[in-house]
Formats: sequence, C-alpha cells, structure tokens
Amino acid sequence: MASKIPTSTQIVESAVINAPLAATWHAIKLNSFADFWTALESSKSDENTSAETEVTTFKFKDGTTQTIKLEEWSALEHKISYSIIASEPALTFTSVVSTITLKKVTSGASENATFVEWSANFSSDADAGVIEDARFKRKEALADLAKAVSKK
Repeated sequence: MASKIPTSTQIVESAVINAPLAATWHAIKLNSFADFWTALESSKSDENTSAETEVTTFKFKDGTTQTIKLEEWSALEHKISYSIIASEPALTFTSVVSTITLKKVTSGASENATFVEWSANFSSDADAGVIEDARFKRKEALADLAKAVSKK
C-alpha cells in the first residue's frame, strides 16, 4: 500500500513600495495590519498569552476571525513569520506559515524604495482554491500597504 507523501505548497507575492524601508518596516507589525490592510476590520494583540508568545486576532470584514501567532521577528533581517493557530470558520487545510521580508532598493529608478516579499508555505492538504485565495489576498494587501506607507 502506497502512502501519500506530504508536500508543501508555496506562494510568493512581491512589490516595490515607494517608501523608505523604515516606514514600511514599522507598518508590518501584526497588531497594526488593520491600519493598512483594507480587508481587515481589526488586528488586536491578545493579552492573555505568555510573555514568550505574541498572538494577534485578525477580524476580517467578511466575518472571518483568525488567531495569528508570531513565529519569528527580526529587526536585523526586516522579516516576520507567522502562523494561523485558530480560525472561525475553520480552515480547510492543516497549516500555513507566512513570511514577510523587506529589503531596501539600493539602485535604479526605485532607489530608496522598499522591496517587499510575502510568502506562504501551506500544508499539502491545501487545495488550489486556498492557494489562489491567499495569492489574491497578498496582492491586495501589498497594494494597500503601498498606499498606506506612501502617504507618510
């Protein structure tokens, strides 16, 4: 009997944002995503977790509520990684870990802008609909981020 081998499904979306790295970096704190991402009604830190764990609740305008756990934060690499640890309605897949990485554009027409990459690694049970929805949401959020930080 052959067993199913789990594989990861990854997406990567990126954008060059016409704002300095520092301004863009300060905008991507989990508890302030609602300040730029128009799909979110709110993003609030959960004060009932341990000192070692940062958990944020995302409430989307479509009624979805997701509990997000910060997995990594690096001021040196300008990178955050997070996972969804609970969702209402429930997720149709086992897990996803997302990473947002920022880099300063150092030359060319976009010099001093910020290159933003937003990736996601899904468990092998995520279907094509989940992957495409995540791709669309990241593109939308990157456009919203660009609008928000370019104004400052």
